[in-house]
Amino acid sequence: MKVLITGANGQVGQALVNKLQGKAELLAVTREQLDITNEAKVKAQVLAFLPDVIINAAAYTAVDKAEQEQELAHQINAAGPEFLAKAAESINAALLHISTDYVFAGDKQDNYNELDTTNPQGVYGATKLAGELAVAAYCQKHIILRTAWVFYENGTNFVKTMLRLGKERDSLGIVGDQFGGPTYAGDIADALIQIAQKITSGYTTNYGIYHFSGMPHVNWFEFASVIFDAAVKQQVIDKKPQLNAITTADFPTPAKRPANSKLNCEKIQREFGITPSNWQLALDRIEDY
Repeated sequence: MKVLITGANGQVGQALVNKLQGKAELLAVTREQLDITNEAKVKAQVLAFLPDVIINAAAYTAVDKAEQEQELAHQINAAGPEFLAKAAESINAALLHISTDYVFAGDKQDNYNELDTTNPQGVYGATKLAGELAVAAYCQKHIILRTAWVFYENGTNFVKTMLRLGKERDSLGIVGDQFGGPTYAGDIADALIQIAQKITSGYTTNYGIYHFSGMPHVNWFEFASVIFDAAVKQQVIDKKPQLNAITTADFPTPAKRPANSKLNCEKIQREFGITPSNWQLALDRIEDY
């Protein structure tokens, strides 16, 4: 299996490289090594390597900053995936593309499934949706994997932020009215690799959109509480700070966050036998964060 990974220094990108090294013919590129917003360079790289599968883990993920850097967010999240999709199609490769819960408005009462109407509320979500549409339009063999609340040992994420703040402060206000499924990047990588292996082994694949995130669903306040319990138990911090649940209105941000990021993951389980990410298990090694 020949695999091209873009965004190799991101959370999912690093997890993919760690898991695929020695198990596949691998070309993993960072933004410095391949700028996916340059169509000519994308085409040349894909034609030179001729991958069976391209996994696009490159993304502009600075949700608030995207409100000001709209053009840059669009280039990375929409134009880049379009160029990768066209290049993949030209050599009959499959494109596995990571997307987000932010394509939804976040106002549904129940979990979001793949057929629910998209309605992004900010630039980040809008550019990610444009990327989804481009991938679907230009590459027949595509998998769009929507996920949420990603964390990993490396990179910037909620777990690392909580651990840092927990060492600095005695009390913290954490948003308690936004719900979702924390998702360990290593589990996202495992899901993508499993799909890639099935595609390359000739498995009849139902291409399209799939949801993959962690269970059980929690709010940020609940997630923080579990993080600190694990950190105290593993002696990463001395004591759990006082946690106070606050509302989204109490913590204004330039970009609107979805109140409901809960994704229904039944389709990927049915089609590929992939179960939701066990995010609590990933916190068993919290000293690595």
